[in-house]
Amino acid sequence: MRLRRFLLCLLLLLLSICSQAQQKQAFRVIAFFTAKNDQAHISFVQEANRWFPQLAAQHGFQYDSTSDWTNLNTDFLSRYQVVLFLDTRPDDPAQRAAFQQYMERGGRWMGFHFAAFALTPSTYPQNWDWYHNQFLGSGQYGSNTWRPTSAVLRVEDRKHPVTRSLPRTFKTAPNEWYRWSNDLRKNPDIDILLAIDSTSFPLGTGPKPHEIWHSGYYPVVWTNKRYRMLYLNMGHNDIDYEHGTNKALSSTFSSPDQNQLILNGLLWLGGK
Repeated sequence: MRLRRFLLCLLLLLLSICSQAQQKQAFRVIAFFTAKNDQAHISFVQEANRWFPQLAAQHGFQYDSTSDWTNLNTDFLSRYQVVLFLDTRPDDPAQRAAFQQYMERGGRWMGFHFAAFALTPSTYPQNWDWYHNQFLGSGQYGSNTWRPTSAVLRVEDRKHPVTRSLPRTFKTAPNEWYRWSNDLRKNPDIDILLAIDSTSFPLGTGPKPHEIWHSGYYPVVWTNKRYRMLYLNMGHNDIDYEHGTNKALSSTFSSPDQNQLILNGLLWLGGK
């Protein structure tokens, strides 16, 4: 009887130790979003806030989201290991300062599509040099393809943990693709992980000729070696604007390889 009781206590102790180890390995993700104005971005945010919790349950991390950007402060951020910007960036100076401090002190970040957008003059002017020129390195928005279409991406850095398990090239979900004012290849701090492969051209359908790309070099996913960060240009669904239904015609999470890319990025940022 004593031996049985001892073994039971030992088993419970081991289970407790394993549980504590798993909790230590888990990481917490907070996603900030706005989800206003552009239905394509709203559609992506709604999808993301369904998809990421499922991913979290499968891979042992916690996912929270908020549209309250006042939470972008030192105290709130200290509870999370990874921050996501799903569709916009902060505009308040105090929020910007808190985010910069978070990243400079070892925080981790993943941004999607419109989170890097800046254009002067526009509703989102380039008035945050640290973020757009130093942190992202991309500078201002230059142009885009239209309408949202899939592209073939090429892995540029196969040694990075984010891309190591990916095929050399793969087809993405439909997206609106951005060109930037800065040439990221000339920035020694930037590691371009994926770019649009030439087999994608012509990319876009118009109707305006300049919305169709026929050649050029277009980075899509990159990291800044000075920070633990990852930017992905995905996050714009195709929407039925023409018939006034605003119905989503595509899903950002419809490409298995692209989904693996996002998962790899999150696990890398989370330290797994």
